[in-house]
Amino acid sequence: MGERRRLVWYLAVRVVVVSLFLVSTSLLSGSRPDLLEGWVLYDLTPLFVATYLFSLVSLVALRFVRHFPVSLAYGQIVWDLLLVTLLVLLTGGISSPFPFLYLIAIAGASILLSRREALYTASLCSILYGAIIDLQYYGRLTPFGLSQESSRQQGTGYLLYSTFLNIVGFYLIAFLTGYLTERARRSEQALQQKIIDFDELERLNSSIVANINSGVLTVTCGGRVRVFNRYAEFLTGISQGDAYDLPLSEVIPAFAAYPAELGSVEGGDIRFLDNRGAERLLGFKTAPFHDSTGAVIGTIISFQDVTQLRQMQDELKRSDRLAALGELSARIAHEIRNPLASISGSVEMIAQGSHIDSDDQTLLRIVTRETERLNRLIGDFLQYARPPHIEKGVVELGPLLRDQVELLAADQRFAAVAVHLHCPDGLAVTADGGQIRQLFWNLLVNGAEAMPLGSGEIAISCERVEPKEEWVRITVADNGCGMTEAQAAHLFEPFFTTKSGGSGLGLATVYRIVESHGGTIHVDSAPAQGARFTILLPAAVV
Repeated sequence: MGERRRLVWYLAVRVVVVSLFLVSTSLLSGSRPDLLEGWVLYDLTPLFVATYLFSLVSLVALRFVRHFPVSLAYGQIVWDLLLVTLLVLLTGGISSPFPFLYLIAIAGASILLSRREALYTASLCSILYGAIIDLQYYGRLTPFGLSQESSRQQGTGYLLYSTFLNIVGFYLIAFLTGYLTERARRSEQALQQKIIDFDELERLNSSIVANINSGVLTVTCGGRVRVFNRYAEFLTGISQGDAYDLPLSEVIPAFAAYPAELGSVEGGDIRFLDNRGAERLLGFKTAPFHDSTGAVIGTIISFQDVTQLRQMQDELKRSDRLAALGELSARIAHEIRNPLASISGSVEMIAQGSHIDSDDQTLLRIVTRETERLNRLIGDFLQYARPPHIEKGVVELGPLLRDQVELLAADQRFAAVAVHLHCPDGLAVTADGGQIRQLFWNLLVNGAEAMPLGSGEIAISCERVEPKEEWVRITVADNGCGMTEAQAAHLFEPFFTTKSGGSGLGLATVYRIVESHGGTIHVDSAPAQGARFTILLPAAVV
């Protein structure tokens, strides 16, 4: 208990003792007056009333004082010493049965203050009690009704023996209560410190769980949700109140594929469709949690939205794969080009001979034509594998895209294809103009060739990305045949194509141009639903 509570208990004990004394004296005076022989029976009512009032005032003062009132504790001890001294004087002095009440004052000093104050109080009690014995022995207390003769009748030896025993008792009580009180106070402080630590840890854990940038939830062994932190509410769009006590499979349906005891599952990735209709890829880890006896009572699940992280990892893997493939392929292409030039030259020399018949001339022209086509293909690939130096500048997208659309309008592949362009004036990127033209040329041609019946629509839109507006988002969407998820995963790899007769270098070149400009490109597609290419390039100020 605290110092305040100790003081309250001390006041309560005082009131009880005074009340018992008052009741006992009243009963004895009415039934056994012989037991009160030798007492000086003054009216003690004012003394007891003053004691009650002093205790009541002290209790009221405790309610208005913030810190423990040490001066009030000293006042209680002094008041009790005076009260007991008066009781001893008024109940026979040497023959009084109430010197033991000094022990309550000594114990109170130990409880309310410290061992040192208890020793001081024991010394003061010894002085007061010894003074009463001596003054009565020498006849100095006759005005209080304490005669010298009654003291001398006890004998000097008895007086010394009684005084000695009482003084020894005073100091023993001081030492004993002081020791026990200090032990109790140290134990109380240690317990209070642990309680404070536990409260602080609880608040800290609650704050961490509530504000951590990871979803945290706990489920019971029966698979029902308990804790559901703020970030979990944000990721799933489900509040703590709605998720509480629901089966985990109802909150996050993808967990239905896992066993009921999730503690045996270390972690993994799951797909989750939130209430806004967005599909998220959540990476999760699990850990069992135990009660105070060590028994498993549930599972802790932490999860994060790793959609962008997995996309970045896929992009990085693709970049590494393309870089290695491009370097190797460039070396092979360079080695093929030299003998190809020799073959082409030899065939041309043979074709110039006068003795070659018409059939052979036809075959030689086929060889020459295919050799030239192969040479162009190798040239395109070398341009992909070793792109020219980028000369960045401010490229305004509106005029560039309008020129591209006008040039492509004369191409037979765009005869039945409608191109819709939406690009605000003044929108520009920091890029190489020639490479950006090639980028859009390849994307638009790829979209036109993806039309299953040779007709369809291509939509181009450009906008600044909010809120920082440091990027320009360019979207090229067609309503062609689309592709599967597996095809889209290899779309930007060289020589991968879904079209008959395609080289597989167009979109690979697009990827390389975007990457070399510090941008990103992403494709969304599904079979028979067309394809949507989203490009981010650094914005520029016109």
